[in-house]
Amino acid sequence: MTKKQQIIRFENAGLAYAESAETLSDINLTLGEGEFRFLTGPSGAGKTSLLKMIYLAMRPTRGTLHLFGEDTIDAPREALPMLRRRIGVVFQEFRLLDHLTAFDNVALPMKVAGVNLNSYREDVSELLNWVGLGDRMDAKPPTLSGGEQQRVALARALVSKPDLILADEPTGNVDPAMSERIMKLFVELNKLGAAVIVATHDLHLVQTLGKPVLKISEGRVSRSPAAGGGA
Repeated sequence: MTKKQQIIRFENAGLAYAESAETLSDINLTLGEGEFRFLTGPSGAGKTSLLKMIYLAMRPTRGTLHLFGEDTIDAPREALPMLRRRIGVVFQEFRLLDHLTAFDNVALPMKVAGVNLNSYREDVSELLNWVGLGDRMDAKPPTLSGGEQQRVALARALVSKPDLILADEPTGNVDPAMSERIMKLFVELNKLGAAVIVATHDLHLVQTLGKPVLKISEGRVSRSPAAGGGA
């Protein structure tokens, strides 16, 4: 049996803002290739901060973090963009460009990477159709609802087929039917090999999918087994 690649490895990591006490402490966490985890905890517990460390928007203030086998603490800053390109992030803030169409917003990561349009045009269209925006490809963000903007941001995060998907409350602005559809997309990408972490307050969603849980409480991360049903 082929050993799975280790995607994330925190060792005794902590995160503090300025001179304040640590927001997150003593993080010892691993995530392997093809694993799926929910991330739960009360508001302000540090879920978004943990995700920010994983996608290298912040660095731990102590301890170590390895991504895809690379030591991110000692790595030079110029090495980090290559790691980030392997990560798809669904932010709470959509970060769409108002002057671009939905299609062009989704295509932006591929364009920035220098990929030829003909090689990703179909993927962009397919993703926009999947999230229910096949008829809004030419619409610009100011004309879209909050839920529609969120779905554009979701498609943009997934278009490059990342090895690691991080989603921060990805179903917060959509109806239950679209929420189920989005989660099915994550599950399908996970089955194809992508590692997935979904931060959510929706405990019903957690129980329905029956995936293992990472819980943040009082600045520490603990693991729980899968609960409820399965996917």
